[in-house]
Amino acid sequence: MSNGRYDKTEIEAFTRGVLEDGFCVLRGHFSIEKLMAWRVAFGPLFEQHVAREGHLQNRGAGRYYVTLPFAEPFADPHFYEDDDILAVVAGLVGEDATLVQLATDTPVLGSDYQDIHRDAPPLFPEAGIETPPFQLAINFPLVDVEIENGPFEVARGTHMMPKAEGMKLIESGAIKLEPITMRLGDVMIRDVRGLHRGTPNRTRMPRPMVVIGYSRHWLLRPEVSIRVSRSAFGDLSERARHLLRFNPIVDALEQESATEVYQSFAY
Repeated sequence: MSNGRYDKTEIEAFTRGVLEDGFCVLRGHFSIEKLMAWRVAFGPLFEQHVAREGHLQNRGAGRYYVTLPFAEPFADPHFYEDDDILAVVAGLVGEDATLVQLATDTPVLGSDYQDIHRDAPPLFPEAGIETPPFQLAINFPLVDVEIENGPFEVARGTHMMPKAEGMKLIESGAIKLEPITMRLGDVMIRDVRGLHRGTPNRTRMPRPMVVIGYSRHWLLRPEVSIRVSRSAFGDLSERARHLLRFNPIVDALEQESATEVYQSFAY
């Protein structure tokens, strides 16, 4: 678990960045050694996923969403209990947030531009207004992300406007889609409503991007969850048990569904 690198003023600046722009980036934040261990462990999971359900192409051609098991090396509090990230999360979705997602998005050679989208619909679409944040994505790559291997592109500030308005501003050129390049160890915290898209990976190496999701405690999206084994849950810290309190507790992770449940993702 991190002891926190940033002071109160810096945490407030990161929080303000997400509120105003829809995202912020913490550079060089996570352990390179731990991320390398994730990369090694992820390889076989990715290959199994592509062989099993790669034909679905629900994220677009050559692009795959893979849930990570809540087990070593992925079930590491260095990542999901990081003090700095949780301080920003608390400032955005409340002190009583829940941890709801542990997964990866990976484009490979042959991927293309995604349609511009959000990762969640507005809470009250009939009102035509946006609310304060209710769901966050914590993204960090398992390789360096350059223009050549498919960076995430986001339109700054579009999380707080109706989608149609944001799309008009993008189409007119008033707001640009910005590619976010990242080094191994960098972390992005973003409001999932910001208009964005994945871009093509033109290299021969997969580009895995981890997503850890935090939500306000009252928000339930049944298609997104973290399955935690009963034995592992008992060994977690009190804070981790609280963060994971609404997730399914199972006797064994081997009971995992054969197919990803989170299929519809773009709004």
